[in-house]
Amino acid sequence: MSYSVGQVAGFAGVTVRTLHHYDDIGLLVPGERSHAGHRRYGDADLDRLQQILFYRELGFPLEEVAALLDDPEADPAAHLRRRHELLTARIEKLKEMAAAVEHAMEARRMGIDLTPEERFEVFGDHDPERYADEVGQRWGGTEAYRQSQRRTASYTKEDWKRLTEEQDAIHRRMAALLDAGTPAGSEAAMDVAEEHRRFISGSYYDCGHEMHSCLARMYVADPRFTATYEKIRPGLAAYLHDAILANAERHTS
Repeated sequence: MSYSVGQVAGFAGVTVRTLHHYDDIGLLVPGERSHAGHRRYGDADLDRLQQILFYRELGFPLEEVAALLDDPEADPAAHLRRRHELLTARIEKLKEMAAAVEHAMEARRMGIDLTPEERFEVFGDHDPERYADEVGQRWGGTEAYRQSQRRTASYTKEDWKRLTEEQDAIHRRMAALLDAGTPAGSEAAMDVAEEHRRFISGSYYDCGHEMHSCLARMYVADPRFTATYEKIRPGLAAYLHDAILANAERHTS
């Protein structure tokens, strides 16, 4: 028995676009084609997809997944040990963040004022006040700056935590597209770029596509911004820049 791409997408909980991409890069080529040329997947294809999704769930990039499945000299045990080390380190970091959140909750319950260090420890390397003076000097006279100051003045720690989580989720989605080899000018990447712009508009200041393009250029021109995105995923700064410019052109052309 064989299955259509739509059926397999439903079985596996992935999109048809993902299966098409796996086929295009040779990671999962369906074993059959219908008379009309449509993809048909057999049991062996489903077994391979299951393995692909297993490795993807563990965070393996697609090129490593292909090597594990197709390279006879690849050592799955060695790859899994390395991934286990990375996952363990991530679990420890999440435990530290959970402890920081619990500390903040307990302090708020007891009416204790947190120090500046404690107030932002949950954000890791992100500190909303880190470049406050420089931002004021560079953009203090702009309406965007004044609007941002008005909005954020009433933000609580819970608000900052929520915004950080939302921003991190957007960055993860963009990094996943980069990992999958999706072009920065694709509809999927532009959609995430548009989500990024709307997040800024909803959280800080009205950010049109021209303003968003200016920010994108700063992400690759300012080493500090570049380093922030490179820490999330190497190559993400340039990829986000390209996706933002493509999205701006899509909406203004």
